[in-house]
Amino acid sequence: MKKEVKTSLTQNIFRILLALLMIYTGFSHLTFNRIEFQSQVPDWLPLSKDLVVILSGIVEMCLGLTLLLWKNQRARIGWALAIFFILIFPGNVAQYLDGKDAFGALNSDTARLIRLFFQPVLIAWAIWSSGAWQSWRNSKK
Repeated sequence: MKKEVKTSLTQNIFRILLALLMIYTGFSHLTFNRIEFQSQVPDWLPLSKDLVVILSGIVEMCLGLTLLLWKNQRARIGWALAIFFILIFPGNVAQYLDGKDAFGALNSDTARLIRLFFQPVLIAWAIWSSGAWQSWRNSKK
């Protein structure tokens, strides 16, 4: 049985913030930002844009809830969330390349380009705050 990784108070605060952000964002996929999120679904994806937005919103809420509540699996959930951020990145790139506006603030190529640099921050945030990186390092000892 794997030993639970201890995380610091700072990590826990950031984990909770990330979890709440994921729950909020997932909820917004299903409600008030549904059309806006469709602008991020690449045209080459052979699925309905609305279906992709709904499914990704559900996944975001589930990841947020599990990150918030499922203590003994936090490291695995952190890796899953990091992978999710990697999987949705092509949508952000497509939005930039296609010049599609969204959310009011993403209304220029510069704003859409700057946004791309935040994806690695989200990936690192998920891995660090969940203790996933520390857990992986401990498994190599």
